[in-house]
Amino acid sequence: MTKRIVLFCAGGMSTSLLVTKMRMAASAVGKDYSIDAYGLTQVDQYGPEADCILLGPQVRYAMKEIKAKFPDKPIEGIDMRVYGTMDGKGAIEIARRLLND
Repeated sequence: MTKRIVLFCAGGMSTSLLVTKMRMAASAVGKDYSIDAYGLTQVDQYGPEADCILLGPQVRYAMKEIKAKFPDKPIEGIDMRVYGTMDGKGAIEIARRLLND
């Protein structure tokens, strides 16, 4: 079964490049993940279907609220360096750890 990784950021645009790099990094290690990014305003729409949730540094302030909404989901902020350098491999490593995969 495909694991679903959902990223939330301020608008969903800057994170789209990171998503592309994450998909390439996942493919390189033979993982078939569904990876998408959305603006934080869409958390109620896309959060429920996520197997893990990653937050961009600019929306990390919402971590407590999102954890309260989805207490059974692994949620973590993306490290500023990983995000800033658009390190798809680093972001996939965070997700894999959250997914125990």
